[in-house]
Amino acid sequence: MKTKVGINGFGRIGRSVLKAGLHNKNLDFVAVNDIAPPETLAHLFKYDSVFGTYPGEVTARDGGMEVDGKFIRIFSERNPSDIDWSECEANIVVESTGIFRSRSEAAAHLGETVGKVVITAPAKGEVDLTTVLGVNGDSYDPEKHHIISNASCTTNCFSMLVKVLHKNFTVKKGEMTTVHSYTSDQRIHDAPHSDLRRARAAAQSIIPTSTGAAEVIQVVFPELKGKLSAMAIRVPTPNVSLVDFSCEVKNPTTAEEVNGAFKKASENELAGFVGYLESELVSTDLVGSTESAAFDPYLTSVTDGNLVKVIAWYDNEYGYSSRVNDLVALIAERGN
Repeated sequence: MKTKVGINGFGRIGRSVLKAGLHNKNLDFVAVNDIAPPETLAHLFKYDSVFGTYPGEVTARDGGMEVDGKFIRIFSERNPSDIDWSECEANIVVESTGIFRSRSEAAAHLGETVGKVVITAPAKGEVDLTTVLGVNGDSYDPEKHHIISNASCTTNCFSMLVKVLHKNFTVKKGEMTTVHSYTSDQRIHDAPHSDLRRARAAAQSIIPTSTGAAEVIQVVFPELKGKLSAMAIRVPTPNVSLVDFSCEVKNPTTAEEVNGAFKKASENELAGFVGYLESELVSTDLVGSTESAAFDPYLTSVTDGNLVKVIAWYDNEYGYSSRVNDLVALIAERGN
């Protein structure tokens, strides 16, 4: 029996979650909540400037939209507590507005039929669990964890690099920079923003800023707390980003050994989470990739045996949304 899923917030991530999850045999997407009209939501789902035109049929209908013959109810509520998820018998809600990120805010979705909420961003404050699949997904306990954060797209990619390097060579300390495509949190033209750099036109400048991965990575790898730092450089591309991670390792190594460790991981325990590039690609080649991290062996370097630099690409929309669906499926499988 399929688990019924609702999505709150039908922006870049909400739409990608639906596209990536529509054909998951274990999930049934029954409802969306967004304050935009159904006609607008259906149009934006069908026509996408990054991913192109959805190949199936998409039409707006009274109270919802139809995708490939499947009706999806659309609510239009501003507050999570006002959404009647029970009307569609939704069991799990994907909270993808980017607004309701605290435990108390996300818990407003819980109700008659909804038992779990997955936040598609780093949580504000403590939630029941922050997880990165491939690292600590096994720690999910259906009896204890009801509000779960899927961390961020950057944390998911960063975590893959840390896991492989730490397991094979023991990371002592490191610094990460994500070269990140612009997002809707930035301004199209210069306009007020609490972050003065994000206030500047996103498509005209290289914009240094912060990343939530700086804090969340230390939740995922508590043994490295205080030993990893991170920042972001936003660039004028609409999608696909990369993580540039430099670290000091305990066990001396070579670039060939590092690449070998990632190749092995991509084919074994991290298959599906880590990809391994076989050609020298650029960001547009990675649009639509589903891995958390597409490791680029052509850019690996090792200095003096212990200073390691690795780079991995990630589709910060579709790749991350694929992990959201994997997490929802995991919750459904273990009982929600």
